[in-house]
Amino acid sequence: MSQSNQWQTICQTSDLIPHSGIAAWTERGPVAIFWRPGCEPELSAIGHFDPIARADVLARGIVGDVDGEPVVASPLYKQHFSLRTGECLEEEARVPVFPVRTEGNQVQLSLRDSASGSASAA
Repeated sequence: MSQSNQWQTICQTSDLIPHSGIAAWTERGPVAIFWRPGCEPELSAIGHFDPIARADVLARGIVGDVDGEPVVASPLYKQHFSLRTGECLEEEARVPVFPVRTEGNQVQLSLRDSASGSASAA
């Protein structure tokens, strides 16, 4: 069954923290959701697992930008992961990126990795 158009409610907008991240569990595993009010895009969702540190920590990283690219810096080794593409700016690594939206007060995540175009294997 195609997962490309399925949206999963993962939290409420009241759960979000401005200019920070939270972790949520999905069918695909842990995902980090970032809310950057006034920025484009305001909401971003990437895999919570840091492939360099080999730990679920990215939601706890520092949110910012590098030369205009929105990023999160891993809290362990400080590598920067693009919130748009999931690519690590310093090393050969990437995390999945997921389409995210709000519907009323619900934050919803598509199960498709938008950077690679692959659907999740539930």
